[in-house]
Amino acid sequence: MTYAGRLDPMASGLLIILTREETKKKEKYLKLNKEYEFEVLFGFSTDTHDILGEVLNSKNILVSRDDIKKDLKNFIGENIQKYPIYSSKTVKGKPLFTYARSGEEVEIPERKIFIKKLKLIKIKQMNDKKLSQNIEKRIKKVKGDFRQEGILKIWKKKLKGNDARYTIASFKVSCSSGTYVRVIANSLGDKLKVPSLAYSIRRTKVGNYVI
Repeated sequence: MTYAGRLDPMASGLLIILTREETKKKEKYLKLNKEYEFEVLFGFSTDTHDILGEVLNSKNILVSRDDIKKDLKNFIGENIQKYPIYSSKTVKGKPLFTYARSGEEVEIPERKIFIKKLKLIKIKQMNDKKLSQNIEKRIKKVKGDFRQEGILKIWKKKLKGNDARYTIASFKVSCSSGTYVRVIANSLGDKLKVPSLAYSIRRTKVGNYVI
């Protein structure tokens, strides 16, 4: 038994499990296109490009639907995407995240990806008190050693309950295998010159397999 295509610690959704003879066809399943529903939180960026990371930059600014939609077309088609430093991509025999944890410098590889569709579904605003509660709840669900205790302390310092408001936008994306949705989330903010990250990610389709 094995699985085809891991999910990030903060992601949920469809995971294909292979048994018996199908385990020999793992590479075929790994190459299947994917679809995701994800949310982007504007106002913060982290070293993991999601909420399970150390906050690198913050900027309390609301983002409009029009601001977001005008840049979506730039993501469609073939693109070069750099692997996130906190990922399991192997470089010189070690996963990238081991370099990140040790502080050792490494040249981060890139790969070609293809985005067929990227659609904005809706946007909403959330005050920092509710945002802090939701982030704490989500991070506490993660098992394993992902710096959770230290990360939660950072978020509590950043979200002090002064009723600041932040924009959260929901998207659907159809993309090639190997695409990192949290990198897309980070890049959306780069286009707007606003820090951003993946607030949630849910994989809904792999090839013809659908939740």
